[in-house]
This record gives sequence, structure tokens and C-alpha cells, in this order.
Amino acid sequence: MNEIKRRVFLKNGGLALASVGLIPALGPAFLGRAALAQGASKKKKTLICVFLRGAMDGLSAVTPHGDPNLYKLRQSIAVPRQSLLDLDGFFGMHPALAPLLPLYKSQKLAVIHACGSPAGTRSHFDAMDYMESGSPGSKSVRDGWLARATLLCPEDKKNAAHSPFRAVALGGGMPRILQGDAQALAIPDLKTFGIKGDRSGAMLESAMTMGGGASDGFETLYDKAVGDVLHGPAEESFEAMRMLRSIDPNRYVPNRDARYPNGRFGTSLMQIAQLIKADVGVEIAFADLGGWDTHANQIQGPDPSRGRLATLLGEMSQGLAALYSDLGDRREDCVILTMSEFGRTARQNGTGGTDHGTATCFFALGGGIRGGKVYGDWPGLTQEQLYEGRDLKLTTDFRAVFGEVAKKHLGVTNLEKLFPGFTGGEKSFRGLM
Repeated sequence: MNEIKRRVFLKNGGLALASVGLIPALGPAFLGRAALAQGASKKKKTLICVFLRGAMDGLSAVTPHGDPNLYKLRQSIAVPRQSLLDLDGFFGMHPALAPLLPLYKSQKLAVIHACGSPAGTRSHFDAMDYMESGSPGSKSVRDGWLARATLLCPEDKKNAAHSPFRAVALGGGMPRILQGDAQALAIPDLKTFGIKGDRSGAMLESAMTMGGGASDGFETLYDKAVGDVLHGPAEESFEAMRMLRSIDPNRYVPNRDARYPNGRFGTSLMQIAQLIKADVGVEIAFADLGGWDTHANQIQGPDPSRGRLATLLGEMSQGLAALYSDLGDRREDCVILTMSEFGRTARQNGTGGTDHGTATCFFALGGGIRGGKVYGDWPGLTQEQLYEGRDLKLTTDFRAVFGEVAKKHLGVTNLEKLFPGFTGGEKSFRGLM
């Protein structure tokens, strides 16, 4: 091949790699981990985090129907007691969360209520930043807490064979929560996680299927190209590409009982399950679902169990239930944890919705979770009990929940490094695990 063709390959190959979200992982560390990934442990503990962006209304998701003040504050949008899926005589799930009820009853799903950030902001941007950095009220922490958790896992210190898929975000760009030194991957869609469609992609495809005797021609070009584009040894680069190519989402079939919702969220969860079951070394996985900012028209018509919020809750619950089912024998090694930047006001507003609040509820599901219980201290809903006279008061700091899961599931012991400035420590844990 002449030099002009080589430069074309480098340009097209580099752009193709950038287009699939590999940029954070380029370099020798990525190549080394990819080449060695097949030797990584197949029994890793995995944490799957789902961010419900826009502030989920916890008072509707898991309704305190035993608190009589709720129906005074929400005369037209509160789900009637008879429509709720009762949990313990005081709390009831929104009917759209029906896919999660069997998991709660089988003690695989837990709810943490009156939970959130002590930062006290009602800005979506600031609240998400504080929750993803794990440092409420501080803008000085630059990395995300999931990135730190990845690096603090004790397994990583013992095992040099780290996978490039150790920390992954599915469905979009790199989230704040995974930014840092963990070299996480942001994968919009596994179906585009490869080099296809252009001349250099076709060349690479043919190289991947060549026999051992293909040592001239393309392999000579490949040796030079990956060295320039990926800055790593060609042999390790070739093995990294071979590993990526082995992930074929087009042929993946979920477990029979796993029925994912249509759309990006369902696809992201399905592909997380695929990566975990493919034994590529996933320790941290992340996905998100937006649209929870229900200022108006939170319900549809006279029935509070229908409308925009119900649609979102249905998509979330169907996705989580499908993911849990799809994980099969891996589910005992996985914990699924939801979060939202803050909750909604206790009192409905004048447009059939709710405004920015403080505390909400989180869900935790999977191996090791002591489910079948709503955790947390209920603060009450009288005017005097509300935070600033308008919001559900916070009684559980989100770092207590995240910290307990990180310690008891992932084995992270240094909570001070995980959450700088957090003084709650293990005494703040709720006994979730």
C-alpha cells in the first residue's frame, strides 16, 4: 500500500473509532486491558446505576397512603388508596410499578424513602452535579463517584487483567458520574460499537477474519495504522479489536421472560445485560431515563393512575424487571440502584403537577439486597414537618445508600475517598444489605 492510502486509512479509522465512544479509553492502558480481558474474573460483582433525570416524584411512585395529610396536599393528583399496590399498610406502589411488585414480595427489591441530597438546591443542573460527583454542595470535586468506586474496588488491586468494559455507560455520552481516571466507556448503542460502513472499516473487517498466514499486505498496514491511531502495540490492538467484534447485539436474545420497553432506555438495559452475560468484565454499568420534571399535567383526566408520570413509571418498572429477569444466574452478583436528583413538592401546584422539591425515593434490587421493606425514617407531611414548609424532608443522605452498596457489594472500604467530606460513615447505613 502506498503512503496516500495509508493516510486515508488512518484518518477514516480514527474517525470511526471516535464515533463509537472509544476516545476515553484510547492508549496503552486500554489496549492492555482489552488484550488481557479474557483472563479477568467471570464472577465479578456488578453495580448497575440508573439515573432518573428530572426529579422523580417519590410521593407518587411509593405513596404514603397511611399519612392522611397526603390527600389534603394532593387532592386531585394523589393515587387513591384502592388503586395502590399496598406494600406494608402504610406505603403503596403506583399501579404502573406492577412489574416490580413480585420482586418486592420475594424480598429482592427494597425502597429507600425520604432520600436525597442535603445540598438544598432546586436546580436540576447543580443537584445532578452534586449527586454524580458524590459531593453535595461542593463544586471542587472533579470526578464522579462511580469512577472513584471503580478504582477503589479491591479486586482491581489484585488483578492486572482489567477489562476495557470494566465501567460502561449505555445509551448516550459520558455521564458526570463516570468521569475521572477509571477510563470508562460511553457507548450510545452496542449496534454501532464497531468499525463498519467505510473503506477502512471493510479492510479491518476482512483482517479480523483472515487466517494465521495473512502476514503481508493488510497486516503490515494494520501494524502501522493501529500504532499511529491507538498508540499501542499492534498485537495487543488486534486482540482488543477481536474482543470488541465478538460482541454482536444483533444476535442477542434476552431470556424468555424479559420484556424490555421500547426505546433507548429499554435498549440500554438490555445491552447492559448482554455485556454482563458475555463475561467481558463489567463492574460498573450506567443508564438513565429522563423526562421526570412533571410541572404540569402529571396525570391524565380524572384518573391519577394515568398520564405522563404513569407512563414514565411504567417504562422504568418494566425495564428494571426485564433486566433482573434477563440477568438469569448472574442476578445474585448484581445490584441495580436507582437515583434521582431531588423529589417534588408535597403540595400539588395549579397546573396539575408538582414543582422542584427535596427528598424522593430510590429503589435497590438484586443480590444481597434485603428487600420487601421500605427503608428510612418517615418525616411526616404536616406543614410543620415539611422542609421549608413545602417539601418532603430528607432523612437519608444519598451517600449513606451509595456507600452501603459500594462497601457491602463492591468491597470498597475507603468511604472517605469515595465521598470526600462525608462524615456519616457506616453508622449512617440503613441495613439495606
